[in-house]
Amino acid sequence: MGYRFPDRMRPSTLTEREKFYRNEFQADLALKWLSHREITKTAFGVIVGRHSGIYRKEFEEIRKMAVIIDSHKSFEDVLDYILHYLPEGVYYDRNVYSDLSVCEKCGKSYRDCWECEGFLGQDLAFDIDPENIACPYHGSVEDKMKRGQGLSFCMIEFKRARKFCLGLYDELKKEYSNVRIVYSGRGFHVHVLDRKATRLSREEREEISRQHSDYAIDEWVTNGEMRLIRLPYSLNGLVSRVCIPLNPDELSDFDPRKSATPSFLL
Repeated sequence: MGYRFPDRMRPSTLTEREKFYRNEFQADLALKWLSHREITKTAFGVIVGRHSGIYRKEFEEIRKMAVIIDSHKSFEDVLDYILHYLPEGVYYDRNVYSDLSVCEKCGKSYRDCWECEGFLGQDLAFDIDPENIACPYHGSVEDKMKRGQGLSFCMIEFKRARKFCLGLYDELKKEYSNVRIVYSGRGFHVHVLDRKATRLSREEREEISRQHSDYAIDEWVTNGEMRLIRLPYSLNGLVSRVCIPLNPDELSDFDPRKSATPSFLL
């Protein structure tokens, strides 16, 4: 793996992932964060080892895939799946479904849900990652891709992402009331959980994505095409940082080299 990250950020081992999810994962806080949703109607997902290349060898064939968890009866069941796969990333599906058991049997496999009767909407979210921001030293994302370092980032890029995140938050608060910031382990997610935002059409989301493109957002997330988003309080196994919610007044001084660090790095 040729990625370059700020000091002390590195991929976690399988042993470290297991230690985190058995002893440190704050499932109660993750459940509290998801309190706007019904857990039994929420699909989850794991990515075993797409970017880190670290995974249980029995999962070789699915290491790059998003494995969907949709047959759970409780969040405890979801945690059992996480401990089974020991993935580099844990996600939840932003789509809102009337009956997940029907969706599970659907031949579309969670693709093109927007026209289905059981689809009720999608949480609106914005993704700002530092690797997508040009750096005077490391170049554009295209330059990094050519070097095989598409997910690499430095503190210059991170600080710009942090500034974009705060600016985007301020803009969204002019229209929405329930706006939340989450540190994703690399960059930031901004969630809008107002009911009117959940009910936005794809065309409306595409327009919102264009309106806020100056903030270096990932348009696939905002327009609804990328429905999975990292679960707060889970471990970002690529950089060994915990995905945590942040208050806006915490953002300007937030430093990933010193914060959101799992116990196995202390």
